[in-house]
Amino acid sequence: MFIETEDTPNPATLKFLPGRSVTGDARPVDFGDADVALGRSELATALFGQPNVRRVFLGGDFVSVTKSDDISWGDLKPIVLGTITTFFESGRPVLSGTQSAPEHDVAPEDAEVVSRIQDLLDTRVRPAVAGDGGDIAFRGYKDGVVYLAMQGACSGCPSSRATLKHGVENMLRHYVPEVVSVEQVED
Repeated sequence: MFIETEDTPNPATLKFLPGRSVTGDARPVDFGDADVALGRSELATALFGQPNVRRVFLGGDFVSVTKSDDISWGDLKPIVLGTITTFFESGRPVLSGTQSAPEHDVAPEDAEVVSRIQDLLDTRVRPAVAGDGGDIAFRGYKDGVVYLAMQGACSGCPSSRATLKHGVENMLRHYVPEVVSVEQVED
């Protein structure tokens, strides 16, 4: 099995492309630690079993792995590649059970605005950040403020705040005049 790798804007994160579906039709899943992965993804659990793996993000056709600062990618990359290869060769499913997106309380009067926001995020923003090994997740809308969480390579990336404020916020304000600002939240 040949797995390609790509750098991401976050120097602590590498994107691994196994040449096959990772999450399939399910939404991408971000695992901030081993406890969150346990019982939800054998692949993420196996990756967290390796020393110095700090975050695992499973996208549609890629896996982003974030390392700790005290190891180089030169040392960790072969271990991660071996773990991913062994997992996919086993034929086991990447995700256990169903992975549903978190529900968000939306005031009935905001439902149409939230629908337009989510459509823009799904069609214009998420594909771009997936190219960098991450995702952006809608977490709420209230009084003109959109709450978003950066995931995968985008979580902790030095440029993520600029991406949110200058890219996403400007686009949302342009297409959805009800949007006043965008705020980053942590999952």
